[in-house]
Amino acid sequence: MARAGLTAARLTAAAAELADEEGLDKVTLSALARRFGVKDASLYSHVRNVRDLRVRVGLLAAEEMTERIAAAVAGRAGKDALVAFADAYRDYALEHPGRYAATQMRFDPEEVADSAGLRRSVELTHGVLRAYGLAEPDLTDAGRLLRSAFHGYIHLELGGGFGHPRDVRESWARSLDALHVLLENWPTRSGGSER
Repeated sequence: MARAGLTAARLTAAAAELADEEGLDKVTLSALARRFGVKDASLYSHVRNVRDLRVRVGLLAAEEMTERIAAAVAGRAGKDALVAFADAYRDYALEHPGRYAATQMRFDPEEVADSAGLRRSVELTHGVLRAYGLAEPDLTDAGRLLRSAFHGYIHLELGGGFGHPRDVRESWARSLDALHVLLENWPTRSGGSER
């Protein structure tokens, strides 16, 4: 084992690189073992199985993306924070598509219980949304809306789903303008505006 220098952290980093290069579905123990020139069995003292490996990639990516978002939103509020958050989110996803895909997996609570990155991500999202005057349960609803809008746009962009010649960055910016207006006018339960 020492000859290959295997550790859980090193395997996770290599799996994250593999995910970005070839896709999360190509992250297997066999593919990783080939990268290190070892037998599959050599990996089992560091990771339990392919699910464990992919979860580790997701948690690594969540930490990386959260750090990037935190730096982007620092000292900002309102629309400036929303745009900084969204741009950092999108940039990370486009630069690291495999890692980003791992963050979208459904995690079991015990798999992510110790994830500071995921907790901080929720805190950052709520911080941006509180500047719009939102409180629970609207924080959760608005957070789900943002995640859905960001993920849907990025998923289509990564998959080449925008065939129109208009620059996708311009459409992204206009979408963020629209989300800002929506958040400023978040509907009440009776269907009117909060403000």
